[in-house]
Amino acid sequence: MKNNLRLQGLVLGLVLLLASMGFLLIKYNKSASAWYDDTISNLMGDQAPKTLIVGRTLDSIGLDPAVVTDSESFQVTTNIYEGLVKFDTTGSEVLPSLAESWKMSEDGKTWVFKIRDNIKFHDGSKLNAEAVSFNFHRWMDIDSPYHAGHFSYWSYSFGGFPGIVKSVTALSDYSLEIVLNEPYAPFLSVLSMPSFGIASPEAIMKYNENLKLSPVGTGPFMFESWEKNIQITLEKNKDYWGTKAKVDQVVFKKISSQISKIDLLLDGEVHIVDGLNPSEVDQSRTDKRLKLYYRPYFNISYMALNHNIEPFDNLKVRQAISLLIDKNEMINDDPNPLTRPANTFLPPVLLGYHESIKSPEPDVNAAKRLLSEAGYPDGFTTSLWVMDQPRGYISNPVQVAKFLQSELSKASITVDLHIIKWDTFIEAIKEGDHPMAIVGWNGDIVDPDNFLYTFFSSENTKSGLALNYSFYENPTVDRLLEQARNVTDVEFRKSLYREIQEIIASEVVSIPLTHTMTAIGSSNLVKGFEPHITGKEVLNQIELIDETDKDGK
Repeated sequence: MKNNLRLQGLVLGLVLLLASMGFLLIKYNKSASAWYDDTISNLMGDQAPKTLIVGRTLDSIGLDPAVVTDSESFQVTTNIYEGLVKFDTTGSEVLPSLAESWKMSEDGKTWVFKIRDNIKFHDGSKLNAEAVSFNFHRWMDIDSPYHAGHFSYWSYSFGGFPGIVKSVTALSDYSLEIVLNEPYAPFLSVLSMPSFGIASPEAIMKYNENLKLSPVGTGPFMFESWEKNIQITLEKNKDYWGTKAKVDQVVFKKISSQISKIDLLLDGEVHIVDGLNPSEVDQSRTDKRLKLYYRPYFNISYMALNHNIEPFDNLKVRQAISLLIDKNEMINDDPNPLTRPANTFLPPVLLGYHESIKSPEPDVNAAKRLLSEAGYPDGFTTSLWVMDQPRGYISNPVQVAKFLQSELSKASITVDLHIIKWDTFIEAIKEGDHPMAIVGWNGDIVDPDNFLYTFFSSENTKSGLALNYSFYENPTVDRLLEQARNVTDVEFRKSLYREIQEIIASEVVSIPLTHTMTAIGSSNLVKGFEPHITGKEVLNQIELIDETDKDGK
């Protein structure tokens, strides 16, 4: 380690000497900082590049954040792309990103963003207001030749195409104006979501719908390769405008859910992995070679009841189903001891969470009476769709599905389980062919709109784009959701969201199941890791320290 420091000192001396002689900027068409990094790397070529390995049980579906909805995709794209703004790790404060500042008009409908200058995309093209405008028009204009794919996040965030966005205009090279048709309280928060990362217009025009395989952004890491169902490799962006990455590469490696995550950490196969089971959590607490982190309860799993398919359009049937499920017993069987029963569709950390709403006590006889009144005295046969892999919001979906199957059988409801591969499942349920489905949501932003509008707005029932998996439509709920989007008074918004939850509970739209807290393990060689509340971490702050550094030598 001391020899390395001496060598770096000699190189720095050489750099300063060359600079004083006027050679540095003539010889190299890059910043002194980047040249210095390259020189260090070349002179210390005997050292292997530092590669951070993140383990996960599922691969990404695509790497174009505008057209994906899965966490595994966003986990990667968040390191490649950047939006106009971003959230801090707690999700409580919106910070500048590609926009260094912004102003809002008094009526809340016109926003002007000042775009940072001297930023380049990974392909060398320049970021400016026109490039940002190009991205917005790709997302919002269904007639654009580059609007290729399902832009679900735009649809639910802005109410369709173009929705509440009236216009997006580059006023000058680095000034962007966005005009809305109406005030939108969570506007800045929505723009922080990874779905609205800015891509290189040249790359969009070159790859179009295949941008999902060749992502080009401005972030601290650049796309290098993707071995499907094996790993995705990113490399350090040496010309990054912000805090440069402290590792040379990041690998997102698919691991088997059957292998001990602790063994993988201790063997150096991965450096960070989430979804630790109880025994792995215990090991992480006691082994000094490991670190343990938690993400807060910021998710929901639920059983969606499709209102477009009989008999789930019948309130008494839905009420009966809710009376058959013993959530406490379900939790007792859950492998994650940090799982908690959900009473409503908001995590408790969010504004407007309605603590007075409680799940009904199980009552099989009452359920049977309701079914008889609904015209199903002998029960009925239906199917329950479930993904085959664990998610952040549900640790064992197939086990939960079997539990629900058993619970509903108490009232002669026969449930056929359809266990579907995750990447197929996430697309299939958007079409609305499922009678029932176990689904869930990891929050994107710390705003109730991200949960309640997503789940219950009739705008989100469009086939192929649907995120309202209950296919529930209620004009009163739609009006309240829109009103909550348009007002900025915090207490008023809170009251609106509480009213929405009361309606959803009274109509038993679907069945909220659980909230979970995710346990994350890392090697103690990892320094600077800070879990983000949404589970989508930008990894440029992480450092991999040497054993000698760890021991203080």
